[in-house]
Amino acid sequence: MNKDNNSLGDFLARHMHVIVFALLEAAAVVLIVQNSVYQSSHVIRWGNAVAGVWHKSVSGITGYFRLRAENEHLAAENAMLRAQLASSYISYNDSVFTVNDTVYKQRYSYTDAQVIKNSYNKAKNYMMINKGYAQGVKMDMAVISPQGIVGVIVGCTRNFATVMPVLHTDSRNSVKLKRTNSTGSLTWEGGDFRYATVTDIPTTYQLHKNDTIVTSGLANDFPEGIAVGYIDDFESFQGSGFYKIRVRLATDFNTLNHVYIVDNRFKSEQDTLLNRTFRENE
Repeated sequence: MNKDNNSLGDFLARHMHVIVFALLEAAAVVLIVQNSVYQSSHVIRWGNAVAGVWHKSVSGITGYFRLRAENEHLAAENAMLRAQLASSYISYNDSVFTVNDTVYKQRYSYTDAQVIKNSYNKAKNYMMINKGYAQGVKMDMAVISPQGIVGVIVGCTRNFATVMPVLHTDSRNSVKLKRTNSTGSLTWEGGDFRYATVTDIPTTYQLHKNDTIVTSGLANDFPEGIAVGYIDDFESFQGSGFYKIRVRLATDFNTLNHVYIVDNRFKSEQDTLLNRTFRENE
């Protein structure tokens, strides 16, 4: 306790002249302000300026926190409004379009769907659509876009389905050269999603750049004549007798949004007949 008193006394002794000076200055300011209107007005203005800066700073700080709270409120309101947009809901529009093919005596129906997940830069790509078996979707149904061929249904739940697109290294589809009706096989070797490969078209048929490739109708999934793509380049290997054709795909898989599911009403009957025929001839 004595040590603390001695320290305080030493401090006051060392700084006594500074403390006395400060007290005299304060007293002088008070006397000047009280006895001089001019000096008083200057001191008041200075005090008001300091107070103004202080209040402005305090107001800015409090305003920041009020603005933050207001932004959080607006963000919550925007989230609520966004949740009410059509894009936040899964559409179950059951529009079905029917086409009678009088040439092949086949009947196809088309159900529209939306692509909700899509990949196109892998070796084995898949996509998901917002229709399932509750909306009449079945395994092996063909899927097309307004531009052309897309793929085949390979998985199905009540309200969703997965599609193996032509951009899959295991995909095989029967196609033909529209100009000559010569048939071949559409595959994808990976790489650029804009291009695929057509093989098995004999070199006895003359090809031209930009010739149109369409579905052949020989399989029981895609109707005949659905656009596949356009010849970009081709080559033939000596002794093979067939072309290897680079095809620019008609469907842009990078922007694919809406598709149509194709239901061949006679597919089950056709498949049953083919399987029975193969068994009988084994």
